[in-house]
Amino acid sequence: MTELRVSTFNLENFDETPDGVEPSLADRIALMRPQIQRLRADIALFQEVHGQERPGRPRSLIALRALLEGTGLEGAELVSTKPKDDGVYHERNLVVATHLPVLAREQLRNELVAAPTYRRLTANPPDQFPIEVGVERPILHVQLNAGGRPLHVINVHLKSKLPTDIPGGMVDSYTWRSADAWAEGAFLSSMKRMAQALEVRRLVDRILDDDPAARIIVGGDFNATPEEIPVLAIRGQVEDTGNGALAARVLVPIEHTVPQSSRYTLFHQGVGNMLDHLLVTRNLLAFYRGSEIHNELLHDESQSFATDRKFPESDHAPVVATFDLP
Repeated sequence: MTELRVSTFNLENFDETPDGVEPSLADRIALMRPQIQRLRADIALFQEVHGQERPGRPRSLIALRALLEGTGLEGAELVSTKPKDDGVYHERNLVVATHLPVLAREQLRNELVAAPTYRRLTANPPDQFPIEVGVERPILHVQLNAGGRPLHVINVHLKSKLPTDIPGGMVDSYTWRSADAWAEGAFLSSMKRMAQALEVRRLVDRILDDDPAARIIVGGDFNATPEEIPVLAIRGQVEDTGNGALAARVLVPIEHTVPQSSRYTLFHQGVGNMLDHLLVTRNLLAFYRGSEIHNELLHDESQSFATDRKFPESDHAPVVATFDLP
């Protein structure tokens, strides 16, 4: 048996900062590198990784590579979302870091699910025709060689619950002009989040159509708790579909083996929320050995004093799952 550790960690806008701006990248690395070392991850899924530019070179993940120095992921292959060129996005890349052999990669954004269309009612002026409600972030699908068999790793960052901007809907950056404009913005964000969740579920089913015995891990920042529809849509429980013939396609949240009192990855208004998940196909449960959520020092990100200067680390906690693969 070979131990395999898989983690997911939203690094929260991980980037370089201009001179004189705090926290600096060095400040963040000093606090966050021990977190990476503690993961002891063979496969690490990262979200909110920003790209950096250097004169004459494509944008790349310079800050992330600096964070990984001196950890078990130093020198690992970094498979990232990217635009059409060979660089990476300026902001919020998804990255899979691993020393395992990479067999294939793809990214999907409205490839398996068409972007929804909607006519905004509170926009000023109101839309005369429906507009396309596209999602901002793609899904990253990486195939790895793990134990001599393909392992499908799907890294996601679903749309946050923050309302989508409505033209003319806000007085300033923090004040909505009306309650119905705020509600419509929240509705648009939920449409984007569910479009992503549906595309993830369709990707999982496409993989299982090709290989019913495929091993799949879906991880990342879902911006949804276990009982919310985006997570349930990706899981595909028999309790929801009512179809026992689909039981082998159900994805299992490994956080269920963590005690309820410790089951949270983000602290908001005094309440712990489980927003970051690792979902696995049932065939991986035979090799599953346990999970960890490293939330001991998680601060309340909603408090007015919880600035990045005072808390340079991420406001999310990492999740780790351990498997013993033959």
